[in-house]
Amino acid sequence: MTIQSVRGMRDLLPEEIARWHHIENTLIEVTQSFGFREIRLPLMEFTSLFARGVGESTDIVEKEMYTLSDRDGDSLSLRPEGTASCIRAAIQHGLLHNQVQQFWYHGPMFRYERPQKGRYRQFEQFGAETFGLESFTAEAELIQLSAAVFDALGVRDDLRLEINTLGKPADRAAYRLALVAYLQPFASQLDEDSRRRLDTNPLRILDSKNEQTRAILENAPDFTDYLDAEAIQHFAGLKNLLDILKIKYVVNPRLVRGLDYYTHTVFEWITDSLGAQGTVCAGGRYDGLVEQLGGKPTPGAGYAMGVDRIVLLHEALNGETRSEAIDVYCAVMDVAQFGHAFEWCAQLRKQIPGLSITLYKSAGKIQKQLKRADKSGARVALLFGEEEVSKNVATLKWLREDKAQQTLDFAALCKCLGETS
Repeated sequence: MTIQSVRGMRDLLPEEIARWHHIENTLIEVTQSFGFREIRLPLMEFTSLFARGVGESTDIVEKEMYTLSDRDGDSLSLRPEGTASCIRAAIQHGLLHNQVQQFWYHGPMFRYERPQKGRYRQFEQFGAETFGLESFTAEAELIQLSAAVFDALGVRDDLRLEINTLGKPADRAAYRLALVAYLQPFASQLDEDSRRRLDTNPLRILDSKNEQTRAILENAPDFTDYLDAEAIQHFAGLKNLLDILKIKYVVNPRLVRGLDYYTHTVFEWITDSLGAQGTVCAGGRYDGLVEQLGGKPTPGAGYAMGVDRIVLLHEALNGETRSEAIDVYCAVMDVAQFGHAFEWCAQLRKQIPGLSITLYKSAGKIQKQLKRADKSGARVALLFGEEEVSKNVATLKWLREDKAQQTLDFAALCKCLGETS
């Protein structure tokens, strides 16, 4: 049997990596420019962390986690999202008490879902979390930060921002009762997922894509009727600040997100260029989650970006990108010259940090070597033959520019490559 990758988990090949590096580097640079600091989290946690944090009645915990028992009988799960892990780490290491903290993290997450374009069972997320601020300014800055990322990547014009408020926990609980009371008489007409959620997570029904269910929801109670004055003021403050920042948004009263922990603001950045998998960034406020996971009451807000979908969107808007090319291709004419070539390559890497050099590890005819050098995408080729070794020089041939071939000693070569790197 031919061994292949696990369904829903994929390889990223060298030809794809240039775009990934560009996007990841942009995410990091822009996020750190807002004062967020990196935190690195384990891939696996105790299952109870996600059951308590994400919510036992959510689809993630009920159906989508990769869970196993270790030799001690403990139930462990691959992380399906990053917020719960980030909070666990912050509590465990005493980073939250009477402090304002801003963290970012990125890496693979795991959910057992039906694979399709833009949705994988192992997928990359980039998260940003803020702790210790009760004001709507925390959500405003997160939205401003995400907008800055999309600006830097050149994809913001293809995205729309949708926002909503879920109010305080008491507001949400009161609305939940009203929504269930309204939907109960229609239970038999709801789609299968919505019937299941009616008893466990009824607010998720508001997000149903089923046309018949959406028609029933047309006359459902309005969430805004169940918000208290503080929740209304919080949301109004956020909208006013977004207006000042000239960040366009649409208020979507059906936006509830799929996780139990959200309070007040929820938001999503959505594109129409990726079909059904249109949400590329989502987040909101979760003031009760730190306490729920064993910490002292601490307000929090954050978001997660789906890096896979940002890559797809960037590709859709910008087309193909060249794979990451090397700078210098070194070709050796005869086995006897390898020692000289290896030594020069080592010294060049020391003298010019960041210079990418590859040395072809077989000797051969010059024309065949130059064809390989050109195919590699390198800017220049360095040729080492018997004459070069005897004179302690290298022959430099420009592959992408119309310049004359040169024979240079090491100092001159360093100067030449340093000026063009």
